[in-house]
Amino acid sequence: MIRSIRSKMVFFSFAFILLFNAVAIGIYWSSERITNEYSTSFDRFVLLNSISRQAEEWTAATQQIATNPSQETWAAYYQASGEMKALAEELGNEEGQPGSVEMQSYMQLLDSLEQNSETTAGFVLQGDIEKYGSNLAETEQSNAYIQESTLTLIDQSLTEYQHLYAQLQERNTSFRYFIICLFATSLLIAAFIAFRFSSSITKPVDELSRAAGEVSRGHFQGEPLRIRSGDELELLGRTFNRMRTDIHTYVGEMEKKAEMDQLMKQLELKHLQNQINPHFLFNTLNTISKMAYLEDAEETSELIESVSSLLRYSLGNIEKEVTLRDELDVIRSYFHIQETRFRNRLSTHIEIGTDELDVPIPRLTLQPVIENAFIHGVEGMEENAEVRVQVRLEDSQIVVRVMDNGKGMNERQRQQLLGAGEKQEAHIGHSTGLGMQNVRRRLELFFHTGELVDVESVPAQGTTVKLRMPVKEWQKAGGQAG
Repeated sequence: MIRSIRSKMVFFSFAFILLFNAVAIGIYWSSERITNEYSTSFDRFVLLNSISRQAEEWTAATQQIATNPSQETWAAYYQASGEMKALAEELGNEEGQPGSVEMQSYMQLLDSLEQNSETTAGFVLQGDIEKYGSNLAETEQSNAYIQESTLTLIDQSLTEYQHLYAQLQERNTSFRYFIICLFATSLLIAAFIAFRFSSSITKPVDELSRAAGEVSRGHFQGEPLRIRSGDELELLGRTFNRMRTDIHTYVGEMEKKAEMDQLMKQLELKHLQNQINPHFLFNTLNTISKMAYLEDAEETSELIESVSSLLRYSLGNIEKEVTLRDELDVIRSYFHIQETRFRNRLSTHIEIGTDELDVPIPRLTLQPVIENAFIHGVEGMEENAEVRVQVRLEDSQIVVRVMDNGKGMNERQRQQLLGAGEKQEAHIGHSTGLGMQNVRRRLELFFHTGELVDVESVPAQGTTVKLRMPVKEWQKAGGQAG
């Protein structure tokens, strides 16, 4: 089973995070429990002190209504009574306290204080001096008992608090040692895991580096790598072994192929030596042209001269630049051949609207475009076929438009013609064997810029190919044509 290096890192990271989170949660839970106990003890002190003070105030308010009953004293009495009852209820609701003997006695004293105070208030309202006097004394006595009991309970709580504080100190000491041990253990575990993890990476990488060095020195038959890391490095090792074997096989095949190529070149040389010399072909065409002229076949003579010029130009050095004027001269010869072929079915026109015809351009730039217009545009038309070449100077650029009124093309065919499709090689000329993609790329490389060729076409209405040649780039493109 292949496990990725990332999964190993995630596993180790998750294990460390889980460990430390568990320790942190344990420490937090223990601290929270101690804090709650401390808070409970402190709240007990505050509550008992408040009850003691409020018992004093309630007793004093009872005395006031007995000695000087008025609206103000009765209001103070009822307020003290309400606060005292609320404190007693809070104490009674405290968790775990009603079960202790001391607290039960204390709650009974609070009930006794409440009964005596309210009985006294009732006799005051009735005007029974004798009875509310005796109940007032019992109220004061209940208050005295409450004060003593409060001090006793606070003393007991302080004793419990001292025991809690001692436990807290012991726990803090334990936590200190625990953290020191945890830190040391974590360092050891981290160092061990880091060493094992790094070794599982560096050792296979070292083996791969050694094997790659052997391959770089031309040794393709070394011992295969045996990496058992269980991750991407193991897969990389197996792939490297296959790659080294494939390279060894490929080198052997290349050596055999090189030997075969050498033999094929020798055969090709023999074949080329047996081919007709192009100059002999040109001289033969010129001889035929002169003989046709002497025999008063002027049209045939002109046609042969056009074919000879076109062939001589097409077989020239394609890497050597020419001028736009040279290209237009060849186009005239090509038009003459096609007009002779199509007779009255075809008309051709060359419109030149600028004198800047010496701009250098790559050889065979216009001819493939013109041939494409004939092959895919007007060749199938029975009548009124037209191919037009227009040369204009527009915005410091020589713009050449090749227009035909042929069958046109749809958008997919237009994109293929520009090289965006998969079958652009189908658009090649009669004599050059070059397509629009070849023309476009050579123009871009020659003028060091893009978007120099554009095609506009409407099905059944014709096609216009626009070639742009920057005038300002003459010198950058190589100066005047040679």
